[in-house]
Amino acid sequence: MAAPASVPSPFPGAMTQQPVSAPTTIADMTREVGRIAGDRVGRIRQITAQAKMLALNALIEAARAGEHGRGFSVVAQEVRGIGAEIEALAQELETGLTTRIAELQQGVDAMTARAQGERLIDLSLNAIELIDRNLYERTCDVRWWATDAAVVACAAQPNEDGAAVHATQRLGVILSAYTVYLDLWLCGRDGTVLANGRPARYPGIRGRSVAGETWFRDAIRLASGDDYIPGNVRREAQLGGAQVATYAAGIYGTGGGPACGVLAIHFDWESQAKAIVEGVRIAREDRERTRVLLVDAQRRILAASDGKGILTETLAADLNGRESGLVRDPRSGAVTAFHRTPGYESYRGLGWYGAIVQSEA
Repeated sequence: MAAPASVPSPFPGAMTQQPVSAPTTIADMTREVGRIAGDRVGRIRQITAQAKMLALNALIEAARAGEHGRGFSVVAQEVRGIGAEIEALAQELETGLTTRIAELQQGVDAMTARAQGERLIDLSLNAIELIDRNLYERTCDVRWWATDAAVVACAAQPNEDGAAVHATQRLGVILSAYTVYLDLWLCGRDGTVLANGRPARYPGIRGRSVAGETWFRDAIRLASGDDYIPGNVRREAQLGGAQVATYAAGIYGTGGGPACGVLAIHFDWESQAKAIVEGVRIAREDRERTRVLLVDAQRRILAASDGKGILTETLAADLNGRESGLVRDPRSGAVTAFHRTPGYESYRGLGWYGAIVQSEA
């Protein structure tokens, strides 16, 4: 089963800043070609203007020389004509280069946008994979700890104070080794909390009824210890209004039969998810216009790199049920890159997405 863990380390290279891309290099080269072409065409025009001025001066001098300057006048006229042809050629060259360079720039810009979009999609995938890898460990933990002897004994003998004390101590030991949980609750079959791992931090939990909680009602009906109830993110009033993802599993005695209780583990969602969304390596110049998000299947924001709208805001972009892609807002120009969870190991995920919203530069 899972070992003590907080946020898993990113996959090698997954969240690191990428090197300068080929489209960016080509875009720089295209701009440089345009600049050089413009400079050279401008220089040709300067030389042509000088040649035409010389030809004009030569014609004037030839006219002053009269009959003796007639031959030189012919040469000056030829120079003048060549200058006009060169000027026309420079104009054609400038027009052709400008058009082609503009087309090339548009193509490079489109390629750059695609490359940047694909990178944002990849970062969105990395973010959702990291949280799912973390949550997979939670599914292992809850099923493992539901088989702990002290837990089973307390659920099987809910009126035995000694069993409750032992279970409380055992849950406390678990929490001292696993820093990603706020509390662990051992519940009887009727929904009464028999023991919790942090009674000093969260007093008054023992004896409360959670029979009306969805996670309890679903977990008490599970067929076996191989099953679990995955946690959706919510605020738990009994834990100071903290953001938690509660995972639950049935507790089964040695004699078989239905579950004699439920173990609920409250994952400290806020701190763990925050570390992931804030850890995505966005280029420094883009950070202020970028939000990294985790959202559920209904596009409710579960975590945000700017800390805003958590559990209250819905992602504006309509993902249309797609697995991944880009959505551009035609009014604001903002781009949303997203990728749905592929799951991790036996944890299939809850249809959540990693998303990155980037406003127009």
